[in-house]
Amino acid sequence: MHVYLPVALLLAEFALRVILGAVIIVRSRGTPAVRLAWLLLLLAVPVVGLVAYLLFGETRLGRRRLQRYRRSAERINLGNVEYASASPPVEADIPDVNRQIAYLAESVGGNIPQGGHALRLYGDTDLFIQALVQDINAATAHCHLLFYIFLTDRSGTRVAEALIDAAGRGVACRLLVDGVGSKGFLRSDLRRRLAAGGVQVVAALPAHLLRMLLARIDLRNHRKIAVIDGMIGYSGSQNIADAAFAIKPKYAPWVDVMVRIEGPAVRDLQVLFGQDWYLDTDEALTDLLAIRPREVPGGHTVQVIGTGPARHNEAMVQMIQVTFHAAREELILTTPYFVPDEATLVALYTTALRGVDVSLVVPARNDSPLVAAASRSYYEQLLEAGVTIHEFEPGLLHAKTITIDRQLAMITSANIDRRSFDLNFEVSTIVYATDFASRLRMMQKSYINRSTPVNYAAWSRRGWPRKLLENGLGMVSPLL
Repeated sequence: MHVYLPVALLLAEFALRVILGAVIIVRSRGTPAVRLAWLLLLLAVPVVGLVAYLLFGETRLGRRRLQRYRRSAERINLGNVEYASASPPVEADIPDVNRQIAYLAESVGGNIPQGGHALRLYGDTDLFIQALVQDINAATAHCHLLFYIFLTDRSGTRVAEALIDAAGRGVACRLLVDGVGSKGFLRSDLRRRLAAGGVQVVAALPAHLLRMLLARIDLRNHRKIAVIDGMIGYSGSQNIADAAFAIKPKYAPWVDVMVRIEGPAVRDLQVLFGQDWYLDTDEALTDLLAIRPREVPGGHTVQVIGTGPARHNEAMVQMIQVTFHAAREELILTTPYFVPDEATLVALYTTALRGVDVSLVVPARNDSPLVAAASRSYYEQLLEAGVTIHEFEPGLLHAKTITIDRQLAMITSANIDRRSFDLNFEVSTIVYATDFASRLRMMQKSYINRSTPVNYAAWSRRGWPRKLLENGLGMVSPLL
């Protein structure tokens, strides 16, 4: 009996691995690389791999939330609410070379490109917070804020006090923050002050033990959106936090980009906020969607795209890849976390191989050492193809931006990684305008001027322990 017990346990363990491997192959969504990474983890550490797959292996938002999201999409829909104004929309002015991008963005995101926008670009945290507070102070109807992180520092306090003042004069103020990203704020005195002052504060996708059993708990709302009176909108990469970023000061200052929008696309930001608000409150904001933002004569063409695990979760990676393919002369990409899937990596180095001047700007020091090491596993292949890689030195470059050929600009909350592509709720703003793209490009060039270029010869000579670490993490990068 005792002789056969080890054999039985060995066979049972082998059978468990085979069964779980089959489950991963059959049920796991995503690319073959993702499935292979899960299989490697399962084979290397069976128990840990099993638990990790059950918790994080599938994109499960939860049946109730999916049903609620579908209801919100039906109630909060671009086509179901009549505008308060009957004037025709301003025609979108899009260069022929970028029309395919606009068509794809519309097909995957549902929003059309629209003309008539005034835009203001912010690359300084204090200036953005100051502008946002001024707009909140001038609000007369409602203030809607959705941010992944809301800190209780100077910036957070300034925004909170402006919201309390606005609520005190009868403005409807709604603040939606991610349940994990803003965990500290949700437990803070500042949150309690906001609630006491009449501001509705809601945690998006709260994480707790029961939710862990029913849905994947690391699906996060990573969007950064503000809508004031349905007329002014903000979007980009900036959280409500000082550049010093109190929870991770070691990497400060954090460098971000936000865009202030006046024009029809503000309503698209309002729709995204309304859907996310309904997802966690059951309060539909349909009446507010009857507000039609004023068009700005001669203004820019803008298109807003919302992506996430409820639907269109593949849209972000599609949009990133199509912008790479559209570049003819120059592509500049900034991102704090660069862990691309295989197709995105191929699209990037193929763009360089066909003669486009491609620049990738990433932080020299990253707050996630594992992600940083995995990112560097892609350097050699990109450098060989002709991609210029710049590591930003003075702080953590958190801006997520793309410009192509000085004609198109994209400012997004999404990183170049699987989390943003498949798991997070994200928002992106595309601007089809040469002067705005040139302004964003100048900001990107300022990052490059403060960066150290990665030298291919020196990089290829790095020691084998470093290569082993980086390339090993690169193999499991689909799970990061």
